[in-house]
Amino acid sequence: MGAHEVAQKFTDAFNAHDEAGMRKLTTDNAVFEGPGDVKLEGVDSVTAYAMNWLNAFPEARLTVHNEVVAGDWVAQEFSFEGDHQGPLMSPAGEIAPTQRHLKGRAVQILRIEGDKVADTRLYFDQVQVMTQLGLMPEPATA
Repeated sequence: MGAHEVAQKFTDAFNAHDEAGMRKLTTDNAVFEGPGDVKLEGVDSVTAYAMNWLNAFPEARLTVHNEVVAGDWVAQEFSFEGDHQGPLMSPAGEIAPTQRHLKGRAVQILRIEGDKVADTRLYFDQVQVMTQLGLMPEPATA
């Protein structure tokens, strides 16, 4: 299975909220880096991060808009969309459900090892997330 196929299967498992499927597609010693200086190691921690978002946004979907594949690396530009209905753990602590709709764009870079994701680097606008959830005021417009 090529890098593109592994990334697609992982996206499908994420959208199905399939924890077991995501685990199967993640190496035991996987590394994850995300906004807020989040650095995780191991399949348990990496899968828990994804499930944290899926439990907080139970109908969430990830839609890939653009993808570049180079060898074992896959870069994806995507949007994440859902309603905030459960607690969300963040680097600053737990965020209680706001019942607000979130739609944000992000980029993730995946390194595939064999038929599994070994390394994930996730980038998204934290201010956009906090603003849409009503936790920060809207930025002033010029």
